[in-house]
Amino acid sequence: MLIDSHFWDQVKFNMKGRNLNNKLLDTWLDPIEYLNTSGSENRPRIVLGVPNAFHQYFVIENLQDKIYSEISDLYNSQFEVEFVVTGNKTPPPPESPQALEEAIFNTSQSTTNALKAPFKEKPFNSDPLNTELTFSTFVVGKNSEFAHAATYNVAKNPGGDDYNPLYIYGPVGMGKTHLLHAGGNYIRESYPQLRIIYISAEHFMNECISSIRHHKMDKFRQKYRENADILLVDDVQFIGKGEAVQEEFFHTINTFIERKKQVLLASDRMPKDIIDLEDRNRTRLERGLIADITMPDLETRIAILRYKAERFAVRLSDEVATYIARISKRSIRELEGNLKKVKMFSELQGLQIDYDLVKRILSSHETQSTIGAEEILKRVADHYKVKIQDLKSTTRAKQIVVPRQIAMYLIKKFLDKSLVDIGKTFGGRDHTTVMNALERVKFLQQKDQDIFKDIEELESRIHNITGV
Repeated sequence: MLIDSHFWDQVKFNMKGRNLNNKLLDTWLDPIEYLNTSGSENRPRIVLGVPNAFHQYFVIENLQDKIYSEISDLYNSQFEVEFVVTGNKTPPPPESPQALEEAIFNTSQSTTNALKAPFKEKPFNSDPLNTELTFSTFVVGKNSEFAHAATYNVAKNPGGDDYNPLYIYGPVGMGKTHLLHAGGNYIRESYPQLRIIYISAEHFMNECISSIRHHKMDKFRQKYRENADILLVDDVQFIGKGEAVQEEFFHTINTFIERKKQVLLASDRMPKDIIDLEDRNRTRLERGLIADITMPDLETRIAILRYKAERFAVRLSDEVATYIARISKRSIRELEGNLKKVKMFSELQGLQIDYDLVKRILSSHETQSTIGAEEILKRVADHYKVKIQDLKSTTRAKQIVVPRQIAMYLIKKFLDKSLVDIGKTFGGRDHTTVMNALERVKFLQQKDQDIFKDIEELESRIHNITGV
C-alpha cells in the first residue's frame, strides 16, 4: 500500500469513526498533516507535521499509541512514525490548569474506550517499540539499578545467559515498560536480524481467544513460536484470567526457552501473587531472573525530574524541583505528568515557571498522605496472610512471630514511635521485647533473602502512601 496524504486521511477517518463523540480528538488530530515518507523500503518512516511543540508533545503523550494502532490495521509491514513541528496551525488551547487536566483526561478516556472495542488482529510486523524509551533515557537510582543492569545484560546477549525469562516487577508507573522497550530497542539495533514481538498480556489473551473462536490457532502459534526470536510481554498479571490462554502462554514461553530465544516480562506483582496462575506457569516465570523496581527516594526523584525537564527544555529552580519531586510520591508517571502540566500551563499563559506558579498549578496534588500503626499492621497481616489479632497476641508460633517483628520494625521506621508506644500497640509488650525484635529483623534481612524481599516490598507499599 502506498503511504501518502490519502493514506493518512484514511487513518484519521478511521480514528474518528471509533470516537464519534470525542470532539477533543478533532482538535488535536485535524491539524496533523502528512509531510513525507523517509527511511528504507522495508521500514518506512512516516513523517507527520504538527503546528507547534505543545501540540507535538500532547500528541506523542496521548495519541501516539492510537495512531500506531490505526496505521497497523492498514499497513501490513514494519514502519516508524515521526512528528515534526511545522508552525502551520495553532489549535485553541485550554485556559486553566483544570481545563488542561480535563483535556488530557478526556483524551486518555477516549483511548481507553477504543481499546475496549472488539478485538481486531494486527499484523505481526507492526513493531510498536517506542524508540524514545532506551537505556540512555532511563534514570537509574537505587530503586532500579538491579533491574536496569539485568535488562541491559540480557539485551547485550539475548538468550545467551541463564536469565530466561527475565521478570521485572514493581508498582505501577515505576519504569518497567520503559525497561522492556529499552531492551527491545537495544536488541533491534544490535541484532537487526532478530524478530521482536512486544505485546501486553491482555492483548495476547484477546488474540488467543479470538484465534480459538475463529479456528486460527495454527496461525497464532506460528506467529508467536515460529516467527519471533524475542518476546516482550507487559502486564503479565492479566495472564491468570483463562485456562486456555495460560496453556498457550506456558507452551509459548517453553518454546522460547528451549530454543534459546529471549523472553522479557513485566508485571506489577511477583509470580506467586498473580491470582489463578497455574503452578507450572508460576514456576516457569520464576526459573530465570526476577528483578524488582520500587519507588525512588526523594533524591532520585529530583534527578529524574531534572533529566526530564532538560529533555523538555524546561528550567527549574532547586526550590521548584524539590517541591514537584516531594509531592509526586506515587509513581514516576505522576512525576512526569506534573512536569508536563507545569510546562503546558506556563507556555499557554506566557508565565515564567517559579515556585508560586507551580504551587498554584499543583496545589491539588499536595496531599500529606499519612499512615498509622494499624494500617501498617494490616499490610503486614495481608502480606503474610495472618490476622491482625494474631500479631497482637502472645502466640509464639514462627509463622506469627516473624511477621510481628517485621511489623514492629516498620512502625519504628515509618512512624518513629518510642519503644514503649510500639509495645503498647502489640498488647502491652515490654520495650526490651520490641528492641530485641528490631535487632532480630536487622539480622534476618542480612541472612534471609526471602525476608529481605518481603520487607522491601512492604516498605515500597508504605512509601507509595507516605512518600517517605
